[in-house]
Amino acid sequence: MAEADPGALNTEQENRLRDWKIQTRISNESYLRSHQEVGVLLSAFIREVLLNRPENIREFAAEYFTDPTLAATIREKMRADGGDSEEQ
Repeated sequence: MAEADPGALNTEQENRLRDWKIQTRISNESYLRSHQEVGVLLSAFIREVLLNRPENIREFAAEYFTDPTLAATIREKMRADGGDSEEQ
């Protein structure tokens, strides 16, 4: 990641950027709290990656996320964890 250019933004721009970053983070956290299936989905994917250690991660991810049984698998994991199983 490139280093910040301290003179690129004036004070007002820096404040607006900081506020935008804060609001974006709040919005993202709110979304993730209301969609617990996202966390379950990502945790399950990372678990499979670490168990299988695929050489071609892109191919593995494509196969994982296009699996026709994925939605049912995630719903079952949410049920087993006591989470909400309702589809959003």
